[in-house]
Amino acid sequence: MAEFTITLGNKNYSSWSLRGWLALKQTGAAFEEEIVPLDRPDSKERILEAGPSGRVPVLHHGALTVWDSLAIGEYLAERFPEAGLWPDDGTARAVARAISAEMHAGFAALRTHMPMDLRGRHPGLGRGPGVAKDIARIDAIWRDCRARFGRGGDFLFGGFTLADAAFAPVATRFATYDVALEGPAAAYRDAVLAWPALQDWSAAARAEPWVIEFPELQAPGPARR
Repeated sequence: MAEFTITLGNKNYSSWSLRGWLALKQTGAAFEEEIVPLDRPDSKERILEAGPSGRVPVLHHGALTVWDSLAIGEYLAERFPEAGLWPDDGTARAVARAISAEMHAGFAALRTHMPMDLRGRHPGLGRGPGVAKDIARIDAIWRDCRARFGRGGDFLFGGFTLADAAFAPVATRFATYDVALEGPAAAYRDAVLAWPALQDWSAAARAEPWVIEFPELQAPGPARR
């Protein structure tokens, strides 16, 4: 039996689950997954059995339960310092924490109007009120971090950190909704999408049988899946 178990929502749709899973994957620790399909009659009950918040992801380590993706990342960073989940440099680490917290707490318009849907392709849709402002802020964050801290790797702070786990679902949204990016922001998006861990997650998402419909994203034309 693996030392860790992580409870997740559907891999196609659950952006919070992806963040926690990427952090755990980066540690190299063996773990087991429990998938709870979302938007079903028993989803809430099953998630509450895993953790007290009724939300995913939930990490189990022995008798310990850690819920919330940010808390999971911090716990894993303390337990696996060799994994480099935060930058070594103090300035970079402070900025990485700041942008991760901003992602965790903000960008409500983008979350609402551009739900994560790895199997879907919705070019031109999801442009609800406030989305353009959120996209511009994310573009600025990516450009700034790559310019100031990105030497030595393809991610925001060079090598992988929890900041990349925080923004990975956004990179998938930008692909799903065909958001135009240029220069360093586009290169960063492409690096995240090509990242082997995200490729593994995406393959599992494509194999899932569950579908959640987003009526507001239904557009005339060919089927979206």
